[in-house]
Amino acid sequence: MRPHLLVNEIDFPSLPKMFGHSSQIELIAGPCAVENISQMEEVAKELKNKNVRFMRGGAYKPRTSPYDFQGLGIEGLKMLKFVCEKYSLYSVSEVMSPEMMEAATKYVDIIQIGSRNMHNTVLLREAGKLDHPILLKRGMMSTLREFLLAAEYIVKEGNKKIVLCERGIKTLEDSTRNTLDISSIAIIKNETSLPVIVDISHSLGRKDIIHTVARALIALGIDGLMLEVHNNPAVALSDSQQQLSIEEFRLFITNLFEYNNKAITVREA
Repeated sequence: MRPHLLVNEIDFPSLPKMFGHSSQIELIAGPCAVENISQMEEVAKELKNKNVRFMRGGAYKPRTSPYDFQGLGIEGLKMLKFVCEKYSLYSVSEVMSPEMMEAATKYVDIIQIGSRNMHNTVLLREAGKLDHPILLKRGMMSTLREFLLAAEYIVKEGNKKIVLCERGIKTLEDSTRNTLDISSIAIIKNETSLPVIVDISHSLGRKDIIHTVARALIALGIDGLMLEVHNNPAVALSDSQQQLSIEEFRLFITNLFEYNNKAITVREA
């Protein structure tokens, strides 16, 4: 018989509640990687204009190839902090080692533990010792049980400020970058009170179906969406094919909230 977990028992705060807000769906948007200050400023300004509160940007990039862009490191975190403070946004960025954890809290409002580090138990324990929001991504080859046990490591150390992020898993299907496990979201919602968001960029790896999938996720009751937005995706240093341009982002926002408002009206009728 499987032991009962703390993640099944604790009443966790929602993402908006962690930051003193009230909203139904949060968006976390921004470039895959922090590249330069002008890029970050242009994207941040657009997020602010669209009332998006959270900006993502990778300063440390764990890439499959050692020859790919690996991120700007601490300088990237400083750029992210600068533009987020300038435009009154909350910052989200990945930390890859326990040694980085404490320092990252000076620059990042939500610390992300990425897919490749979901099984890094030392990192998970360090995250659990912080009184700081943690965004935990599902491992690309992990079961739902393993995902929840990774969250358990954080909760067991005392940190209840956790947001789970479904980012798709590897399967035999190759029409999308990963296979978005929609059923996992329903199960997490059914068995825990953990907030769940979906990384719609990494899960799909393509932009042509992003609007349809986002509508399905809203109907499922997700707490938020994470997506990649770049001021010039064609020259992006990473994941150029899946990052939305500014114009594509504007269209996405328009379609998303038109659908969301209709869905709310139907529920209230």
